[in-house]
Amino acid sequence: MKLGEKVRGLRQEQRLTLQTLADATGLSKPLLSQIENDQVTPPIATLLKIAKGLKVGIHYFFEETGDRQKFVLTRGEPNTGSQRRPGRDQVQGYMYKPLAPGMRQKKVEPFLVEFEQRAWEDSLFYSHEGVEFLYLLEGELEFHYADQVMTLYPGDSIYYESSEPHGFVSAGEIRARAVAVLYTKG
Repeated sequence: MKLGEKVRGLRQEQRLTLQTLADATGLSKPLLSQIENDQVTPPIATLLKIAKGLKVGIHYFFEETGDRQKFVLTRGEPNTGSQRRPGRDQVQGYMYKPLAPGMRQKKVEPFLVEFEQRAWEDSLFYSHEGVEFLYLLEGELEFHYADQVMTLYPGDSIYYESSEPHGFVSAGEIRARAVAVLYTKG
């Protein structure tokens, strides 16, 4: 994924400064610079803020230019996700891999997500527009949603409004892995 390149390209195409985009998104100018230079891979909630600030849907960052495709096949490959690297404005907590990266103008954005094994802390809460669906493939997942905490097991799924603060950590012996589907009006 060339998220940074796409963010910078679209920002420059719209003749926006980093400061203007920072003001529109509520994100810091240094964080946006790190994202544009591929020093930090943003979490989905941050990417949604950038998409909104640039007036595009989140799908823009995962689609390829050219003719509209009717399908996209994504082969399973180990260790090909985007590991989020910590920056000043974020805390590492999960890795994600888009599952339909070449498809343009998607209504939903599917991801394969692997959650970090760590102790819960409130800095792991995220919130953004839309709804999410998560299906747990393996491991145990501690899901925090507002003031509720739930443990999900393989085969469990949850559908929720992502405007509420939510976050996850692996709770078992192995890292939890899930398929997550994100929908925003974007």
